[in-house]
Amino acid sequence: MPAKGTHLEKPAPPLPDLLSIGLDAAPDELAVVSAVRDMTWAELDREASVIGASYLGLGLEPGDRVASLMPNRIDLLIHYLACFKAGLVVTPLNYRYTFREIDHALKVSGASMLLAHAERAEDLASSRLVPGLEKGTITHGGEASDGAIRFETLLGGPVPDHPFPDCDPDSAAAIFFTSGSTGPAKGVTHSNYSLRWMIASAGAAFELTADDAFLPGSSMSHIGSFLWALSTLAVGGRVILARTFDSHEILPLLREHEPTVIAMVPAALMALVRDHDLEPGDFSSLRVCRSGSDSVSAELLTEFAARAGFPIDEGYGMTEVGLATLNPPSGTIKQGSIGPPIAGYEIEVRDDGGDPLDDESVGRVFIKTRAVMRGYWEAPEATQEVLVDGWIDSGDLARIDQDGYLWFFGRKKQVIVHDGSNISPQEVEGALDEHPAVDMSGAVGVHDEVHGETVRAYVTLRPGVERPTAAELIVFCRDRIGYKAPEEIVFIEEMLLNPTGKIDRVGLKKMAERHLNPHLG
Repeated sequence: MPAKGTHLEKPAPPLPDLLSIGLDAAPDELAVVSAVRDMTWAELDREASVIGASYLGLGLEPGDRVASLMPNRIDLLIHYLACFKAGLVVTPLNYRYTFREIDHALKVSGASMLLAHAERAEDLASSRLVPGLEKGTITHGGEASDGAIRFETLLGGPVPDHPFPDCDPDSAAAIFFTSGSTGPAKGVTHSNYSLRWMIASAGAAFELTADDAFLPGSSMSHIGSFLWALSTLAVGGRVILARTFDSHEILPLLREHEPTVIAMVPAALMALVRDHDLEPGDFSSLRVCRSGSDSVSAELLTEFAARAGFPIDEGYGMTEVGLATLNPPSGTIKQGSIGPPIAGYEIEVRDDGGDPLDDESVGRVFIKTRAVMRGYWEAPEATQEVLVDGWIDSGDLARIDQDGYLWFFGRKKQVIVHDGSNISPQEVEGALDEHPAVDMSGAVGVHDEVHGETVRAYVTLRPGVERPTAAELIVFCRDRIGYKAPEEIVFIEEMLLNPTGKIDRVGLKKMAERHLNPHLG
């Protein structure tokens, strides 16, 4: 039986007018705050308008993709809002990307321009594609490189005195990159229409009102915090923006700005809970704490509840649909469950043949919502593989109980989830296989109480070559794929292969589990 969330009456305001509720109600009240800078609704709207007009003045046209390589800053939020006003497609890049990943994202999206922080200058200098971007590069912070324009200079421009282009609901509004299980990252494309419904559904799920203050405790280059920030602004609530996600910054924000809702990945939340400076009243303003990426450990669930006096609210989502499930903040929270479908979402659990399963049976999660992606950017075949008759095949495993709550059982696609970032095993293996001493490699995720999963790679070596150390191979990978490199290398004599001759990652996963839990045999 499918599980279905409540009916959602209407989407969020049109993206160019996302600030309208706050602007109309209290233009001089704070809309967004951080450790170093605050902005009122009127100021936020003005700067977004200035940047949007500046982008068009630089020759960008509606529909052009504008990539961003930025740490968490209020200016990144301004950039997103500016693109919405100007009809441009926001294309966030993971700030941890290497120059190779930057080039891949730029190539896939066909981006015309890049907004990049000055501290990434070395990687941009190594890029093959950045110098050839049609509309060039905008630099944030530091000194502008040759041919680049400073974002701060654009902010000094006048407020435009002419209207922005009309917003086409079916046109692309955002491209987010995700690493799946089948190789390089694909561009998940959302339209103005799907984003508006996604924002409205998330706001309803968190029960957000204008009285709320939301602290998204992760990067807005990921769809999660991007969505938390926009859904809060859409209802007239206040966003508390963290520049970093360690407890040294989060604790002062908790104390000074008193968020009512917070969302953090398990590793950051665990560090906060265990911070020796944490005081009993530091969580007193909160009514909801959302955490999750793959699963939240029992240890974190217990320690947070003991500190805060209320449980962590787990949920489930994916870049292709946004937030899909959440334990209802004012309803029943089932610890260990990822909650029921939120408003505007319908979920079925199906077998490998695509047929719906009965309650309590474990199967693949299929999701239907008006917030579903438009598709993978210029990848129709990949889109057709996961999007059928309005339903998206998540590839993840779960069961639905008799109350309509979902219980997560893992990712069938073998993607490794580390601190909320998806890592493709094939990408790790591809980097290892470049080493002249490596014959074959297989990468799997190993459960970690703090980070969700860490990357372990099993490696066989070529005969007659100088044997590298595990540390040397890890450094070799880091030079190529950065943070996605394995934390552990295990040398084996013979690689496990499945009947078709491919890497048997299921077998390697079991090998890893036996290593961690010898009693499994």
